[in-house]
Amino acid sequence: MKKFIQFTFILLICFSVQAQDKKAKALLDQVTAKVKSYNNIVIDFKYSLNNSKENINQDSKGNVTLKGNQYVLNFMGMTKIFDGKKTYTIVPEDEEINISSVNEKDDSAVTPSKMLTFFNSGYKYSMDILQNVRGRKIQYVKLIPTNAKDQRKEILLGIDVQTKHIYNLIETGKKGTKTTLTVNSFKTNQPLSKNQFTFVASKYPNYYINKLD
Repeated sequence: MKKFIQFTFILLICFSVQAQDKKAKALLDQVTAKVKSYNNIVIDFKYSLNNSKENINQDSKGNVTLKGNQYVLNFMGMTKIFDGKKTYTIVPEDEEINISSVNEKDDSAVTPSKMLTFFNSGYKYSMDILQNVRGRKIQYVKLIPTNAKDQRKEILLGIDVQTKHIYNLIETGKKGTKTTLTVNSFKTNQPLSKNQFTFVASKYPNYYINKLD
């Protein structure tokens, strides 16, 4: 009888986990569909890095403009442009520009164009806590990397229940480092310049151009 009760209890837990996984997948699918419905997205964000063991606590702000797989990212004093074929990393401090090719189909390549849909492969996921953040209901989904070599222990993805937009992303490394990306503003279908994602070398006449491939 005792073994039967234990078996029933384990079975109920399994059903509960499967139900949560389905809810998590449904929510993530809604986020992906919402992202793909927009012509373009402009995001202002805050990035925090914390490691109590190493006494590291850093905050940075940035912004990114996304359209399809193209993007312009401004972060930590640098600008990165991806025009669909090549990446141009502009470093004003060094007056240097690095040009490289990026394989956007490579799942291991984490790029801004994937930042809102990265979770679609390579993770196990389950529903986590629901929080009230300044009047907004934020549902967290826990993501566990399936690759044992991944240095990340887990990721908590905060999703606005009403808009289905990503509110924040909390990443915990296996060595205790925690990074948090919080979306401060999320704008869609903005009027963009025709040359928004085009690198114009003439704008940087004194820069050293380093072609990496």
